[in-house]
Amino acid sequence: MPTETAPAYTYPDRDEIRIEPVLHALADPVRLQIVRQLADGGECACGNLDVRVSKSTLTHHLRTLREAGVIMGRQQGTARYNSLRREDLDALFPGLLNGILNAPR
Repeated sequence: MPTETAPAYTYPDRDEIRIEPVLHALADPVRLQIVRQLADGGECACGNLDVRVSKSTLTHHLRTLREAGVIMGRQQGTARYNSLRREDLDALFPGLLNGILNAPR
């Protein structure tokens, strides 16, 4: 009997990341909170993110960030981990993340 596996995460390669989807993804307060947590703590399992939204809403926010190229995701066993694509974003848009992350909350 075949076993089901979680779908692979998809996200753009560095040269496919565009500023418009990145800014759209970062404009939402919940997504910005997720990005700040990943910037402060590094890679994090979905269940360990401290956001007050339902699981399905969190999944939507993470997908939006991933598809914009802001974060990467990976599966390890039953856990899904996310990390900020800081190196890619800093190379493409110097100072953008620093400016956003240092803005008053």
